[in-house]
Amino acid sequence: MLNEKLLRPAVFIFAAVLHILVLLFLAFNVNQLAQEESENARIMKLVDLDEAPPPPPEEEEIPQVEAIAETMIETDTPPVQQVVAAGTLTVVTTPTHNFEDDYLPMHKISVRPEFDQNAIASDLVYPPIALRAGIEGRVILELFVDLTGTIQRIRIMLEEPEGRGFGEAAVKAFTGKKGTPAMANNEPVSARIRWPVTFKIK
Repeated sequence: MLNEKLLRPAVFIFAAVLHILVLLFLAFNVNQLAQEESENARIMKLVDLDEAPPPPPEEEEIPQVEAIAETMIETDTPPVQQVVAAGTLTVVTTPTHNFEDDYLPMHKISVRPEFDQNAIASDLVYPPIALRAGIEGRVILELFVDLTGTIQRIRIMLEEPEGRGFGEAAVKAFTGKKGTPAMANNEPVSARIRWPVTFKIK
């Protein structure tokens, strides 16, 4: 009976101590894990990595040279050859000045060049594509007129709408036309002038 009285408190104390030890062990492990996680969040560790090698330098692209044809083409006509005596060869250089500089702009001339309007109207053909579609158009040409009043060059400055053939038709109508030249200081001069052409369906 006495042993049972002593045994019960001893078992109780042993169980209590065992519980306390388990609780301490668990609490210690939980604190340690929390500390490790907070350290991992705050400290970033660097690890040695094998760095990738730098890319090779770009090589300059060498232009491809087209292969020369190896087949010979025979013709019946002999090549023209000219023999030049020693010391008589002259080198001809092309002029470097601008073609447009030879032609005065509109603000430097006093009288505009004139052309036969009937001849231009008869040569002016309405573009068939635009005519079928019922489209009207407008073109502004820049005419380069020389001292004799002949149109030497034509440039399309404006074409509305584009791609309907209005510009080409206007250029054809003015090509090769000759009229009276422009005047400056009572003398004929080469000039470049702007000439509007309107296409209307009647």
